[in-house]
Amino acid sequence: MSRGIALLAVAGIATAPAPLPVQLTFAILGIGVVGMVHGAGDLAVVEEDRRPAFLGAYGLVSLVTLLWWTADPAIALPAFLLASAVHFGMEDAPDGTLSERIARGVTLIAAPATFHAAGYADLLRAAGGPSSILPGVTPMFAVAGGGGAIMLMILAWRRHDVRLAGGVTALLLLPPLVGFTLGFLILHALPQTAERRDRLECAGTIAYLRTVTPVFAAAMLLAGVVAVLLLRFDPSGVRGLFAGIAALAVPHLLVTPWFERRSGRHRACAAGIN
Repeated sequence: MSRGIALLAVAGIATAPAPLPVQLTFAILGIGVVGMVHGAGDLAVVEEDRRPAFLGAYGLVSLVTLLWWTADPAIALPAFLLASAVHFGMEDAPDGTLSERIARGVTLIAAPATFHAAGYADLLRAAGGPSSILPGVTPMFAVAGGGGAIMLMILAWRRHDVRLAGGVTALLLLPPLVGFTLGFLILHALPQTAERRDRLECAGTIAYLRTVTPVFAAAMLLAGVVAVLLLRFDPSGVRGLFAGIAALAVPHLLVTPWFERRSGRHRACAAGIN
């Protein structure tokens, strides 16, 4: 895992000075491919007799999210960012204090604005449409993200946590798309993938990937279709990226916790998803 993080960091640093389309490609590969792997294990942590209801709820929330984003992205975007911040805080510091959870959620969402306010505002404008109010409050994001980053850097120093320090550094210093992609992977997606792999008692990451391949392939197809459809509203592809991620992330945030088994580990990896 550490070697993979190092390779991602090198790729991110190399991508940082590149034009926006190259940065967007890095974000699509990082968030939409590597980052989606942990969510692809959602079905495996649901009891078999509850899976039809789970899939129905998952699909319904995904569809509603997509329709909402298409009809009113100016409202859908802040709702998605808020839900994501809560999710990051709860999952990335399950045993942490309330202040640490808040800092983790706020930092992942807002820290890229601290030193890259103009680029961050441009992303919010592209994702939320011309009527979005979020670009105008980018200075507030910058202050909140910077404050959260300081707190997390202090925690990283006290705990000798290189991963935490590296993720926060990427969020602060790299351009918003690249910085968020690396921060998301380092602080959230990769640790959650490892947690899912171990919980399903997989022999390794390859075994986990083999188990979740059908769900992962379906998720990739859905995200790709959403992104292509939304190119007519935003030729840059930014809104399509956000909408595709939201259509998969929102049910992951809201539906999975209600259906997820809480009782220890599961042998879904060894046996396959039945």
